[in-house]
Amino acid sequence: MRDPDDQSSNPSANPELASMIEARMSRRAVLGGGLGAATIGFLGGSSVVGRSAGAAASTAAAAVAPSARRLRFGFDSVAPSAADEFVVADGYTAQVIIPWGTPLHSGGPAWQADASNTAAEQAQQVGTHHDGMHYFPLQRSHPNRAGLLVLNHEYIDRTLLYSDGDATMTPEKVAKALAGHGVTVIEVRRSGDTWRHVDSPYNRRITGTTPVTFSGPVAADHPALQAVGPPLGTLNNCANGATPWGTYLACEENFNGYFGTTDPTFVATATETRYGLDAVGFGYRWFEADARFDLAVNRNEPNRFGWVVEIDPWDPTSTPVKHTALGRIKHEGALVTTSRGRVVVYMGDDQDKDYIYKYVSAAPWRTMRAEGRHPLDEGTLYVARFNDDGSGDWVPLVHGRSNLTVGNGFADQADVLLRTRQAADVLGATKMDRPEWIAEHPHTGHLFVALTNGTSGANTPNPRFPNPYGHIIRWREDGGDQTGTHFHWDVFVLAGDPAYDPAVDINGDIFGSPDGLRFDREGRLWIQTDISNSSQNLASRGYDHIANNAMLAADPHSGKIRRFLVGPRGCEITGATPTPDGQTLFVNVQHPGEATTAWGTPTPADPRVVSNWPDYHPNGRPRSATVAIRKIGGGIIGS
Repeated sequence: MRDPDDQSSNPSANPELASMIEARMSRRAVLGGGLGAATIGFLGGSSVVGRSAGAAASTAAAAVAPSARRLRFGFDSVAPSAADEFVVADGYTAQVIIPWGTPLHSGGPAWQADASNTAAEQAQQVGTHHDGMHYFPLQRSHPNRAGLLVLNHEYIDRTLLYSDGDATMTPEKVAKALAGHGVTVIEVRRSGDTWRHVDSPYNRRITGTTPVTFSGPVAADHPALQAVGPPLGTLNNCANGATPWGTYLACEENFNGYFGTTDPTFVATATETRYGLDAVGFGYRWFEADARFDLAVNRNEPNRFGWVVEIDPWDPTSTPVKHTALGRIKHEGALVTTSRGRVVVYMGDDQDKDYIYKYVSAAPWRTMRAEGRHPLDEGTLYVARFNDDGSGDWVPLVHGRSNLTVGNGFADQADVLLRTRQAADVLGATKMDRPEWIAEHPHTGHLFVALTNGTSGANTPNPRFPNPYGHIIRWREDGGDQTGTHFHWDVFVLAGDPAYDPAVDINGDIFGSPDGLRFDREGRLWIQTDISNSSQNLASRGYDHIANNAMLAADPHSGKIRRFLVGPRGCEITGATPTPDGQTLFVNVQHPGEATTAWGTPTPADPRVVSNWPDYHPNGRPRSATVAIRKIGGGIIGS
């Protein structure tokens, strides 16, 4: 099974993070010294080699106290599971809400368990493959009882979406797939401990055919954005962000997989190759029935994707805006924070051997908005360069600076942003093992990034080459200034199973392939996993003891990690968002029942081969869904 995120398209000779980590730390320093030893270099930028584990941990504790106090976990670990069920820690309840196909309004088309819903009906229903998500409180008086859930729908499963599978491709099937993508805005309300969706004027879908516009240096009239027909839709929305002015950011990731052609004369350009475009795509075959996705007919259409998309959940008539100043990459997410009054957006490019970016607005965001300027349209985009002494630099992607010049093939700033990956290659950015979600500690301001897995490393032991389990990196911006250009970094944890890799030294429950990250208000780091279905549950891939994908809680100070929940077979756990009081946590279960090497391949005749969660309908099929988790008797999740 091909995992497109594992296929590198980076041909540059840029340095790789693995070799830097090995140059900086000995095996004893990281693995023998544990988290405490790694923390010394992180906090002070000095070498950790030769320090004892005890001394390192003691010094680290003193350096971060009291804001990084040890946290309490108010739950016992959930055991790894290979069962087809959603298991949460004892003392908690888990309620399934808004699964794929839920009608947005009570009078809308009902979900059909045989997947016979039409494209027009799917456009009036919750999309599929739930991913990044944010809860916007609806009422100031009752912010924890009513709100808007805004969630991404990353992609579709062709066998599960259609009653007859995808042996043939038709315009109707393309239209249904496009309707299953995008974003859902839906109002939810709580009565007692039960959440339900309600009819609301806010309820709407943004799909692959919704009109969109562009802003920033690559304006809507830019020649590279001129294609057949007007710009429509957003695709492959993975993780997300939320702005301080109350809007939602959806991030376009593996857009390249929807394009292809049957034209034998098609030859990809260097830019198309760098973004993974080819004649085959990921097997969706939309180009067979819709010329919009045929690279030989509509060459510029892919340029309309790979952006961060702003959606106003409070205005159902608003048009989604793609903000080009944030660059064109395979955006995994967009962590929005503020520093010195300016908006700072951290982003990962989720592909093997690609990079980490941040964007800083040109001025304080409140001032810009008061002046009628958009904080996401005027600013500087940077790419991360990690140094082997534990320091790092944010290198600006600004036309005319460094090697981003006309003489080196970059026409202007718009060209730099359209070809962000190639611009970052030129600047010597550090290759990473699939940068995913980025999270900010609410008290220390430290940043954490999940690196799911990859092959960017050239040396062992830290991280591995290849790196099938992934790891989590953390950094702090020098002086606490997130608008600055220097930082110090270190490794928080190497994921994996020590039964297969003795380099793994996890303080608590094992896990692999970290993906989603978020902090709660008390400072717990929640880790969500996305083990590839080609590895899930397999001893041959070192994942039998880890089993199904899960969600864990970590104490950034002590390094203690505890498993909180485990999902059903074939799924990914993703998209956590809490209510303001922290007493409800919404979590998404994406693609349960997808084909897996361990459990088999669904067919139109039997779509339940791998999973039948959450309905367990005897003639149904698995459905992505949101789960609302609450503590029995009330209380903050995790406490």
